[in-house]
Amino acid sequence: MFEFGKNWLNYNRSLNENKIVLAQKSLQDFFGINSFKNKKLLDAGSGSGLFSLAARNLGAEVVSFDVDAESVVCTKSIKNKFYPRDTQWKIVKGSLLNSRFINSLGTFDYVYCWGVAHHTGNMITALENLVPLCNIKGYVYLAIYNDQRGASIRWRKIKYLYNRLPTILKPIYASLFIIYFESISFIQFIKILWVTKSVVSWKNYSRGMNRWNDYIDWIGGYPFEVAKPEVIFDFYRARNFELIKIKTCGGSLGNNEYLFKKKK
Repeated sequence: MFEFGKNWLNYNRSLNENKIVLAQKSLQDFFGINSFKNKKLLDAGSGSGLFSLAARNLGAEVVSFDVDAESVVCTKSIKNKFYPRDTQWKIVKGSLLNSRFINSLGTFDYVYCWGVAHHTGNMITALENLVPLCNIKGYVYLAIYNDQRGASIRWRKIKYLYNRLPTILKPIYASLFIIYFESISFIQFIKILWVTKSVVSWKNYSRGMNRWNDYIDWIGGYPFEVAKPEVIFDFYRARNFELIKIKTCGGSLGNNEYLFKKKK
């Protein structure tokens, strides 16, 4: 299994105010609200802790959890830096696959689970366990890797091999793919610049993340599962949720994002 927490510890060294603002904006834009005041938000698989911080800054009462011990350390370090004595932000270690743990958390107005369920090793159980966490009329925000059939199978093998390599070889292996992806990004940047004749940023990255850590997460993130949009849609519709918003990755290998609302 990929050591997600180690990657987040590395990311947290680069955390700055601009990334925090971008994370907050991504929550506001997708949930369609400006503030979480008087609302409870669960960060299911908190990773670096950035989005727990963003939600807390926007007024939410936050509960963060992760199965990875170092990810829990990451989230706690951010809380200790920005909200050292805050009782409205709770951080615990636990698994999205553990029903007893899930039932101990209570219910929330907003459940945030971005890029987590497909890395648990049992995505369907993870998606199922999000259901009881959501209040009536509450929201679930999901990001799940898009099913690209053959390409997804190849990437599963790439990720598996990365995690089997000796530690000293992993950066070399990852760099080969990063050079390839960055070359494509640079070519696209030049094309946009040529067509629009305007100043654009090649290095600007959405959601407050950064390229290196996202690349390492993508290349090494294993277990790895995928789903077509209709599979996720049908799964939650059968559990009394309605789809409020969807943002697809345009048929690529990235994440499709979903916002579901629980019906009465």
